[in-house]
Amino acid sequence: MKLSFATTVPAAVDVLALPVEKDGIGRMRAAGLDAVTAGLLSAGAAATRFTGEAGSIAEFVAPADEGVRRIALVGVGGGSDRDWEAAGGALVARYLVGGTTGVAVDLASLDTPPTAQAVAGFAATAVQRAWRHDIYRTKLADKLKPTLTVMTLVNTPADTETTWAALDAVTQGMDLTRTLVAEPANILYPESFVERVTASVEGLGLEVEVLDEAAMRALGMGSLLGVSQGSRREARLFALRWNGGGDAAPLALVGKGVTFDTGGISIKPAAGMEDMKWDMGGAGAVAGAMKALALRKAKANVVGVMGLVENMPDGNAQRPGDVVTSMSGQTIEVINTDAEGRLVLCDAITWVQQAHKPATIVDLATLTGAMIVSLGNEYGGLFANDEDLAGQLLSASMASGDKLWRFPLADAYDKLIDSPIADMKNVGPRGAGSITAAQFIKRFVDDGVKWAHLDIAGMVWSDKPGTNHDKGATGYGVRLLDRFVRDACER
Repeated sequence: MKLSFATTVPAAVDVLALPVEKDGIGRMRAAGLDAVTAGLLSAGAAATRFTGEAGSIAEFVAPADEGVRRIALVGVGGGSDRDWEAAGGALVARYLVGGTTGVAVDLASLDTPPTAQAVAGFAATAVQRAWRHDIYRTKLADKLKPTLTVMTLVNTPADTETTWAALDAVTQGMDLTRTLVAEPANILYPESFVERVTASVEGLGLEVEVLDEAAMRALGMGSLLGVSQGSRREARLFALRWNGGGDAAPLALVGKGVTFDTGGISIKPAAGMEDMKWDMGGAGAVAGAMKALALRKAKANVVGVMGLVENMPDGNAQRPGDVVTSMSGQTIEVINTDAEGRLVLCDAITWVQQAHKPATIVDLATLTGAMIVSLGNEYGGLFANDEDLAGQLLSASMASGDKLWRFPLADAYDKLIDSPIADMKNVGPRGAGSITAAQFIKRFVDDGVKWAHLDIAGMVWSDKPGTNHDKGATGYGVRLLDRFVRDACER
């Protein structure tokens, strides 16, 4: 779906949408409608108990010059940015399929003009909600095919288009992330992930670096390569760098990219294993965020690193009880081969510290099922070694809508992953599983480097529609990282 801006409502539009504030039906301007039509809308709203709650919609048919016109009243609640986002998502969800091709949203219906940020957020959420991944469908019923091709915003505040351009960069980044997460593992694997993302960001000014298994082996990445050794698909370490902040030390974004996770020798149950195609959601979020930052030419230095592997259980796969040596030189007793994400992240984090000298690292990973037990699908988990960094990420999470909840780190938890034969185990006891996973990663962060770990296991895929997504890939993390860079890192 495309977005356009206009000063008048297009003549041939299928649906005219009029935003209405909470309990504001009596204050709604007619937006060019005659008195009779405006009166019918007010009466109809009262009859259907439409009060302008954010995301609510009431549809009517009114007389037009030649025949009738469909008019939708769209609730924007109290007028907050989040309320406007809810309205944008709901409007597209209502008209994306079913024959409607064009919707015009006339903001002249409001007594109090909204801010450019609110309207741009409405537009961005609308476009995000329209994303679909139907490329493998060959028998989709006509009534289920998307038909909405354009949404036109009319009578927008000054600077809306400029504000929208920055949010559109984020939306394009989310499109990349969602596509990566949605693709099946026979299509998306470490090599094709690199090819897909490299093609998507071509010409945007990002520096690209790719390490194959030979290069990683030469650097001593025994932890990451141990995960990959059971697969016929070669691992990759993939880095994108954006230089927009002068001489400042970069921010490093590090993503877990397990393109399919069987659990390895510690194999997962068959039920639901198909979902493990999205175990690369952290790497997908990093790729999308880097594209968004490059598109909007962020004034910051950021390097995005993605550790890409496939975790399979063939005769060459690592076994429970094996000991591997990480790039840092620390040794790891692999108790559970299904706790593989941390084995990938630790070498990726060591590499980025040696190669790029970041001041701050934020890693993202669909790391633990325990995080879903703790938070469900409403928040990602946050762990950090720095109070200011934790506060900045929490603030960015609430502002962006990609919400986080902070968990503790402590020596008592760290001791739970001590090994009797190596420097550490890759899992602790059953309790506090998400925390011990974070403690594992923390052991690979150099002194003086600010670090945060985001466990997003419950957030990259959804079994139900949300404000800006349908069932499936959510694009979680792109809005969060972009907002964090904007607020905390740009110069």
